[in-house]
Amino acid sequence: MKKKTFLFLRIIVAIILIQTLRFKFTGHTDSIYIFEKVGLEPYGRIGIGLLELISGILILIPKTIWLGALLTMGIIGGAIMMHLTMLGIEVNNDGGILFLTAVVTFILAAIILYNVKKDIPFLK
Repeated sequence: MKKKTFLFLRIIVAIILIQTLRFKFTGHTDSIYIFEKVGLEPYGRIGIGLLELISGILILIPKTIWLGALLTMGIIGGAIMMHLTMLGIEVNNDGGILFLTAVVTFILAAIILYNVKKDIPFLK
């Protein structure tokens, strides 16, 4: 994959992860609703927000891209499962945009991880 394209994908994932933090950290009503529904309010909301911040930073640092992508896949994989099992595809009449964003983020993180698989220390 071209370096510019790869960097672009990493930036997109980081932006998606980091832009959602304002909802989690400010206690937006939609964020509180989601985490109450899955039984993780408030500690899960803040904790997952911190993990998303960390993964968004790690995915931008060349030596930790693999860790950021792996962490992103774990976090977003959990979000996708919550949508499929507890929340539903559409949350608070959002038209499914949260679910779609999670799926896109997961796929992009998987592409990123695949492209840096040679850098994963425990696979060497």
